[in-house]
Amino acid sequence: MMFEVHQVEGVDPTGRMFSRDAKIDVDENGYKGSFRYEGFSIESSEYPTIDEALSDLAAKLQKKKFLEVRSRLNFREERYYAEREPWVYYTPA
Repeated sequence: MMFEVHQVEGVDPTGRMFSRDAKIDVDENGYKGSFRYEGFSIESSEYPTIDEALSDLAAKLQKKKFLEVRSRLNFREERYYAEREPWVYYTPA
């Protein structure tokens, strides 16, 4: 069941800015994120927190040469949050 949608932005491997949604699903085992960009898709592992699932997605993007990755909450269930939520910046490990 989809729980949250986060906006993910940064610079793709070709140097272009991108902005796409990452979906966070929840089930009895935890949270799992998914992200698609121009035929490329990744999923996080399952984690007990949303922050851990998003950090995993960001790390996987950075391994694929995506730079300056950041995210912020857009929707939780049907409620809109984007302009009220701060950006979370991910630094490469």
